Amino acid sequence: MGFTGLARWINAPSTGLELIRENIMRNHHGQLRGRWFLSVKSYRSTLGSIPGLQVHSERSMCTLTMNENVFVLLEDPAAPTRADIVTSVQNSQTTDGQVFPVPPHYRTTFLTLRPPGALEQVLHQLRARWIPVRQTAPGAQRSQGGQQLSVEGFVFAIGNDWLVRVGHVVLAGGAVKGMLLEAEYLPLPVLHSQTADGTSELLSNLLTSVLPNIREAKTVAVTISDSQWEEVLWDREEEERQLSQEKAELEGDPDNIYVFGDEGLTSEKKGDWIGVDRDRRSAFLIIGALKSEGIL
Repeated sequence: MGFTGLARWINAPSTGLELIRENIMRNHHGQLRGRWFLSVKSYRSTLGSIPGLQVHSERSMCTLTMNENVFVLLEDPAAPTRADIVTSVQNSQTTDGQVFPVPPHYRTTFLTLRPPGALEQVLHQLRARWIPVRQTAPGAQRSQGGQQLSVEGFVFAIGNDWLVRVGHVVLAGGAVKGMLLEAEYLPLPVLHSQTADGTSELLSNLLTSVLPNIREAKTVAVTISDSQWEEVLWDREEEERQLSQEKAELEGDPDNIYVFGDEGLTSEKKGDWIGVDRDRRSAFLIIGALKSEGIL
């Protein structure tokens, strides 16, 4: 798996998928590799309905099913971000030395679950206070089951280095809300960007080239900065393990030569976009794009 970039074609026509398919296969000598299908759902908490419990803002949850994995994004507007806590801890250590309490959770939590459907089953069995937020076409009946929206399209290969996924965003009632275009550069699992928003000129140029030449087309790149991605990938257990290991090394005997000598060795970096980690980044970008436009 490689590194991915995402773009939205907001006002794509109903023939947008066919236009892109023709462009890729004729001008880029691309090959059709299969179907692209994603299922996305959104929920909101109902803690405010509990008598005597004051809730300033309800929590939200979005799930994206991709193949056999379900990616879950939970957001609590009332909770601080991890960056806020790190800054507060650093400030307290430099001033009065007080220990800043760590909250039970941060504003954003991103999980990977399997199999599909297991989360809904758990919520139902526990009678958890989450209800679906439905997006349906006018006049469509709201139901308790089924997907809220889907991304339906195709996967293309351009040469040996590129995979391109394009698909319509289809609401539960059948209405189409533009398109999503995703480019994956296979040779590199990590592609560092020089820009603050994390955009890659290589991926942007490829996505631009596969778009048909249509006047007044509204497209926007979906980006994520390094700080945002670190917030998403943060693992409490992994951080505690690293702190414990560093503490043990500091408390060790500095004269013991067998303790040192492996500082220059490299290992696989946690969070590199390989396999499921690549899919996590893709899912986070897609959920973020749909939420920013109010589709979810």
